[in-house]
Amino acid sequence: MSPAIETRGLTRDFGDFRAVDGIDLRVERGTFYGFLGPNGAGKSTTIKMLTGLLAPSEGTVRVLDRDILDPKQSLDAKRHIGVIAENLSLFDNLTAREYLTFVGRMYLMPRDTIRQRSAELLDVLGLANEEKKLTLEYSHGMKKKLALAAALLPNPDLLFLDEPFEGVDAITSRVIRDLLAGFVARGSTVFLTSHVLEIVERLCTHVGIITGGRLTEQASLESIRQGDSLENRFIQLAGADATATSKLAWLEVAQ
Repeated sequence: MSPAIETRGLTRDFGDFRAVDGIDLRVERGTFYGFLGPNGAGKSTTIKMLTGLLAPSEGTVRVLDRDILDPKQSLDAKRHIGVIAENLSLFDNLTAREYLTFVGRMYLMPRDTIRQRSAELLDVLGLANEEKKLTLEYSHGMKKKLALAAALLPNPDLLFLDEPFEGVDAITSRVIRDLLAGFVARGSTVFLTSHVLEIVERLCTHVGIITGGRLTEQASLESIRQGDSLENRFIQLAGADATATSKLAWLEVAQ
């Protein structure tokens, strides 16, 4: 079976700045893939190219065995993916149910299916009592939950999640984790970026690490960890300086 995601030499330049530098991704179907990297490493730019929101400067992208750079194939691929983007873009003057109805119609879903799934998602994500509010009244965490509901609504084969746990409380985080674990258990694929390595370690089966726009490591979680914690291995592989605070003498405890 072909992989859910496969790229060759994927590159993106912004003027003279190379944000993503020739990466070769391979994400097998039915895996929970954690895409990790420091701030500014190129994670969100990569997701935008994988989902057809941004054209690469060079390279090829195949998603669910479709060429994402071909307009017709790209449209077909988008019918089978769900996305939570880096910057939440909800329609402020719609209620949660109105927003989900809009998303469902964009996917050409039957109205009865939209109503049923919307009710179930709003209930599971704790938004059922808030559905009459406009989304502009929602907290950041509530907007995250609504964005997840919209991404799950079409029952996609592949889910792209850019920092889905940012700004959500512990209870919501647990609900989201359980939903995503069940989503993968049934054979679907998740491509996740997150700075919360504890969640990545708990959920992901495979990990890729990008640093300075280049993919420096890609393997199963256990192969990446090598018996150590994911945090320690990430710091080693990303080349980060974890001792930076020791260079600030004025922060040291007075003797």
